[in-house]
Formats: sequence, C-alpha cells, structure tokens
Amino acid sequence: MRLQDIAVVGASGLVGRKILEILNERNFPIGKVITIASDASAGKEVHVKGKAYRLQKLTHDSFKNIEFAFFSAGAVVSHEYAPIAANDGCIVVDNSSAFRMNDSIPLVVPEVNRHDIFKHKGIISNPNCSTIQLVMALKPLDNIFKIKRVVVSTYQSVSGTGHKGISSLEAEIKNLKPEHHHGELHPFPHKIAYNVIPQVDIFFDDGYTKEEYKMINETKKILGRKDFNITATCVRVPVIVGHSESVNIEFEKKVSPANVKDALSSFKGIKVFDDPGNNQYPMPVDSENKDDVFVGRIRQDYSVKNGINLWIVSDNVRKGAATNAVQIAEEYLKGK
Repeated sequence: MRLQDIAVVGASGLVGRKILEILNERNFPIGKVITIASDASAGKEVHVKGKAYRLQKLTHDSFKNIEFAFFSAGAVVSHEYAPIAANDGCIVVDNSSAFRMNDSIPLVVPEVNRHDIFKHKGIISNPNCSTIQLVMALKPLDNIFKIKRVVVSTYQSVSGTGHKGISSLEAEIKNLKPEHHHGELHPFPHKIAYNVIPQVDIFFDDGYTKEEYKMINETKKILGRKDFNITATCVRVPVIVGHSESVNIEFEKKVSPANVKDALSSFKGIKVFDDPGNNQYPMPVDSENKDDVFVGRIRQDYSVKNGINLWIVSDNVRKGAATNAVQIAEEYLKGK
C-alpha cells in the first residue's frame, strides 16, 4: 500500500498524541508526518513511543500534498481549517463536534456504518466518545431484535476534557488548587475529586446538557433511524480513563440475556465480560489502553416487555476518539 503523508492537528493534546501512538501501533502506511499545535506550542517537541515530533504552527498552507489530516483541536479550529484542508485534496477526519450533525458530512463508527465513509466530500466526522461505545453495543442488537427505546446514564472519566481534566483531578487529590496546577484552569463546574457531577458540558433551557443531546442526536444519525427513541443523562466521575454507561433497552421482539450475549459476542470490537457469580464485569481499569468495547451486567428488565439492562465500558481516549479516527482512515484506504 502506498505511503500516506499525514497531518495531526492538535498533536500536543491528549487525543492528538494518542493518534500518533495508534498510527504507529497499527502500522498505518505513514510517509511524512506533520504535527501541528497552537502558536504557543509551535517549535516544541512531543515525544510519542520514543519518537520526537516537532510541532508546527497551523496555517492555511499546512495541508498542501497531505493525504490525511486528523483534527483534534476543537470545533473553532475545525470550522476554519478543515474545509481548507479538504479543498487542498486532503481527507479530514475530524474529532470535534463541528460537523457531526451536518447532513452532508458522514458521522462514522467503522464497525457500525462503514459504508458512510465513502459518502464524504473531504470531511469525515468522528463521533462523541460516549456515543461511539453506545452504538457499538446497540447496532448488533438493533439488527436482530429491533430497538424500541433506550435509556442511558453515563459515568464519564475526567480525560474526556483532556490533560486539564486529569491534572485537575490529580491536583484536588493532592489538595492543590486546580487552577494553579500546571497553569491550567479547572474544567469542571464543581470539585471532581471524591465527587460525582451530573453535568457534562453546558445546559440548555429544557434542562438537558449539550453532551446529552450529542448522544441522542449522534446515535440517531449513525444508526440511520430518525425515529429512534433515546434519552440520556451524562455524569462526570473521578476516574482518569474509561467511560462507563448503564443502558436500559426495550425491544420490539422477545429477547433474553442469552440472546443478547450471543449477538454481542459475534460483533467485531465487542467483548462480553459477564460472570456476576465471580464478580466479573467491565470496569474502567479493564478498558484502559484497549480498543474493544466491553459489555457486562446483562440481565432482564422485568418492568417492561422485552427489556434488557446492560453495562458498557470503553477507553474514551482510544476507541472513543483516536482509534476510531485511525480506523476510519484505514477503512477508507481499504475501500478506495
């Protein structure tokens, strides 16, 4: 396979570094690598798996002769620079929320809707981390039993806000003032250490948060079901890496826990880890540095007809962001 010249925008951030790591791990056919960060970071080096990458300033000319650009620098940067990269003939895989709900831009989890990759017009959107692990579990179940309604509650790690989330939690545990820790501002509305915050992102007038609407709307788009009934409550917890989700699903067809386990076990990227008799179930520490989505606590919901409860855990920095982005590029090359 021909080597691909790539750019990573936001290369000094948590996800940007992880993208560089995973590109090497998965033996992506890399030619030239351009690593791009903020003006303040330009000229510095980032070190990933023993390799040094010198950071460059982002300009309108950064994407000349680049085949893939992985964006992980926030929606404002993506809105301005992703179309420029696409116009230069680059395939953009964007990790921000900038284009996710744009009808002309595919929103992709390769195991779920790979075919949408090839509908792109230069930009492909990477879904929200919480959405990715959810649709991974929902897709095989919807294929077989037809989902009627989903209720999801998330337990999201602090790494969902990047380095500043991790450093804030660590600072609070050490009884430091987070705003003084590494010069970063506190990213949460309340103390996070030894606490649980039922708010991820800003609130809207109806009481839902932006994160909750991301999960609701992105799930509908990825599954291709505008009529999909789903509601969400998103919560931040003092965990470094790994998002967890409690999911209640009501199906159109009769279903048993055994049926669900069989369907999930046969789906690529899912690992069923469910042995309650031996206290075996997925936890964030089990998912760290792994690309699989783990599902357990699979049991009947006796309060409704055809109901199932389950528990989903995934590394939000890997499958929830960086790995999914690299997989999109890999699948594009395979199908080209």
